[in-house]
Amino acid sequence: MTDFKTLLQQRRLSATHPRTSVPRPYETLAVLGGGAWGTALAIVAARAGCQVRLWLRDSARAAEIARTRRNTARLGDIPIPPGVIPTADFAAALDGAAAALLVTPSATVREMARRIAAHPAPHVPLFVSAKGIEAGTGLMMSAVAEEEAPGRVIGVISGPTFALETAAGHPTAATIACTAGADVPPYLRPGARMAASLTCDSFRPYVSDDMAGVEVGGAVKNVIAIACGMLAGAGFGENTRAALITRGLDEMKELAVCLGGRRETVTGLSGMGDLMLTCSSPQSRNFRYGFARGAGRSDADAFDGAPVLVEGRHNAVTVTDLARRLHLHMPICEMVRAVVADGRPIGEAFAGFWAAPIQAEPRALDLAFPHPAEAEVTRRFEALLP
Repeated sequence: MTDFKTLLQQRRLSATHPRTSVPRPYETLAVLGGGAWGTALAIVAARAGCQVRLWLRDSARAAEIARTRRNTARLGDIPIPPGVIPTADFAAALDGAAAALLVTPSATVREMARRIAAHPAPHVPLFVSAKGIEAGTGLMMSAVAEEEAPGRVIGVISGPTFALETAAGHPTAATIACTAGADVPPYLRPGARMAASLTCDSFRPYVSDDMAGVEVGGAVKNVIAIACGMLAGAGFGENTRAALITRGLDEMKELAVCLGGRRETVTGLSGMGDLMLTCSSPQSRNFRYGFARGAGRSDADAFDGAPVLVEGRHNAVTVTDLARRLHLHMPICEMVRAVVADGRPIGEAFAGFWAAPIQAEPRALDLAFPHPAEAEVTRRFEALLP
């Protein structure tokens, strides 16, 4: 049996041994979207040694960022490295780029993918950072991009990442998923090359070939975060949040597997990691929105009247529409939909979830019986929650 000292020496040798199969980074990246996360990814890529074109819709903002080397509206005083070139010229951002990152809201992915497809560079792989499911079609963001840019390599980037912390250099990890290149060694595949393009002292990517599992995590976690915020805003504590996170993770797993993903992916960064982050911090717009609603504030007044994009409000409908189509029961997501889309009182919606029949945690046990205190649960939460 190999002793611990020998194992340690072997690991040290492995860590220092020169590798010949290191992925080759993309030298020039186009980052399409100059919001907080787009700018943060551009900063990360520049730190990793890439030349970056950061595209923004607003030419005045692009000029200001070029002059001040700051995106103050999104990231405050964090400096933007010289390797990032802001531009409002879409063609100029893509010209000469070896790969592109699409970092715009989910509602704009179809339009953006169509614009990218019109650019004469079909070899440029596209990695989508938007999280969600398209209304009406039930498609994940990668599938939307594939419809509009057929034949192009598509990947996704997801994980527990607040833009401000990423840009500030806090140690951050994310998952890059791409199925292209299955016929070549792993280090030559587009997902590995993008990982190499973003790896720096503060940003650590992991590579996956399970795009369905990665994307489901990103879409569902925003909905669960609203649920956690609502119950926290109503005055409940960590027990309640832990229950919602854990059962919400189970809803993620069921949807991912139904779409061809793997349960193990949902327990990784893009699933459990992102879920924990989004459900536990006031930095999350979805959590803050839910908290405001749970505290009795109206939908319009959740952010003091400010026009804040809360992806989870949209996702609550698109996720449950897809689940219903697939005959999946996602009770926490349905609870959030009942509040944000159907106008049900939070207490009534939560009571419906909490008083549901008791089930076994392992599905194989095949056990279910009525909640013995259903009437008391309904009275309690309808009275307590606004």
